Amino acid sequence: MPVDPSVACVVGVDYGTLSGRAVVVRVSDGAELGSAVHDYRHAVLTEALPDGTPLGHDWALQVPSDYVDVLKTAVPAALTAAGVDPAHVIGVGTDFTACTMVPTRADGTPLCELDEWASRPHAYVKLWKHHAAQAQADRINELAAKRGESWLPRYGGLISSEWEFAKGLQLLEEDPQAYAATERWVEAADWIVWQLTGSYVRNACTAGYKGIRQEGHYPTPEFLAELNPRFRDFVAEKLEQPIGQLGDSAGTLTAEAASWTGLPEGIAVAVGNVDAHVTSAAAKALEPGQLVAIMGTSTCHVMNGDEVREVPGMCGVVDGGIVAGLWGYEAGQSGVGDIFGHYVANLGEAYTHESLTAQAARQKPGQHGLLALDWHNGNRSVLVDHELSGLLIGETLATRPADVYRALIEATAFGTRKIVETFNEAGVPVREFIAAGGLLKNELLMQIYADVLNMPLSVIGSDQGPALGSAIHAAAAAGAYPSVREAAAAMGRVSAGAYRPDPEAAAIYDELYAEYSVLHDYFGRGDNRVMRKLRTVQRRVTGATAGSRPDGAA
Repeated sequence: MPVDPSVACVVGVDYGTLSGRAVVVRVSDGAELGSAVHDYRHAVLTEALPDGTPLGHDWALQVPSDYVDVLKTAVPAALTAAGVDPAHVIGVGTDFTACTMVPTRADGTPLCELDEWASRPHAYVKLWKHHAAQAQADRINELAAKRGESWLPRYGGLISSEWEFAKGLQLLEEDPQAYAATERWVEAADWIVWQLTGSYVRNACTAGYKGIRQEGHYPTPEFLAELNPRFRDFVAEKLEQPIGQLGDSAGTLTAEAASWTGLPEGIAVAVGNVDAHVTSAAAKALEPGQLVAIMGTSTCHVMNGDEVREVPGMCGVVDGGIVAGLWGYEAGQSGVGDIFGHYVANLGEAYTHESLTAQAARQKPGQHGLLALDWHNGNRSVLVDHELSGLLIGETLATRPADVYRALIEATAFGTRKIVETFNEAGVPVREFIAAGGLLKNELLMQIYADVLNMPLSVIGSDQGPALGSAIHAAAAAGAYPSVREAAAAMGRVSAGAYRPDPEAAAIYDELYAEYSVLHDYFGRGDNRVMRKLRTVQRRVTGATAGSRPDGAA
């Protein structure tokens, strides 16, 4: 029996770095009726596997069963919180961090869930922030530039170590047995939809941005064979799959998934999506020039354009990568909230984000005399180099923790300004800056960004932007609206110009940004390679990367 449109709801599930969250949303107006969060039991594996097998430097893995646990716990809890009859739910949509890769067998079983692979690092999920494939990324970039591959400019001239091909090549070269056993190399965004529907549909978003799929084609077997002869058939054997368009249905909810979630069997399941890109719909930001910055542990910047342009250091430009009919652009910063969290965690219990923010808010721009580079987790845009690292300059015996905290916030704002200016200079103008994500709660940070960018900041009208965006796509997939555009117009929300720049602060930040730019180019564009040298020494001293032996041992 059809559901009455006045009570019809959808569920959006957002998979983040440390947790998954579900939100129940009313289809008619986008009202968020209830939500719940489930923390991943294994969090992020950076030091060792669950059985104690050690990991190397720059590794970041996850356990896929944690993702299924979100369906079993957060979705039913959100339904309870909403007080909604599950029979009123007509669709479910999901989004995921990217590029997060799951090595599986042909039926979707993750390699790490098989007993014989439980102690092999390469059998686990490689999270987006797994940066141990930088050497492979370097070779991909060098060869693509040498061969003049037509797809390379679509990614700003550089492919990231975070992406599908670099991580896949690392898998092959460091654990060839695990590579041979991997029958499907699956984006987590698609793997979770596979668990919900029982069928594997590859989403157009990650295929384009993270899988180097342009004009319907991936890199050729000839290119891959030149990287490594055993890599020739990587696309055909492990990667290629039918493509689903964003906002379409990938299938319907299986009986098993219905038992996990408490949702009705047979409802529509939207094609998978990326947490950043799906948020554009939630923020009503689907027109050219509306840049959405999803600010959390990292920041992803997404924006539509009406034509294709080559933007140095962008993560990619994909036809329909955000919404049908426009070119979707992506850039990003590999560390933002992670940087603040790392700093506070190492100060001790006497310091909190709240106390440091309160102290930093009493300062004027430039008062602390510090300047930082925000590369503690490498640089995604515009340098695309995860061998880079953080820098603090200007520290004296008078420097206090709140000074450094504010300088780190400012550094991430300078990094965002670098991205915005690069888009503008490439002929893809940023007309509106819309902030979303967990860092919205820090009003000082928002004001600093407005001052550094010297432009008004709009903010999304939801604490769960990606989950709301996924719910909007679920509504389109279920047929409640003819397209994502119409669904977003009815269900999305934004507060325009919520933060406005202070002219005096903006002038000081112009001065500091000029110095940031000098440091940015000096350390990031090859004049001084000390950051890479330090990484090289570190690896030599600490030993080989985990997984380099066929048995996956360190």
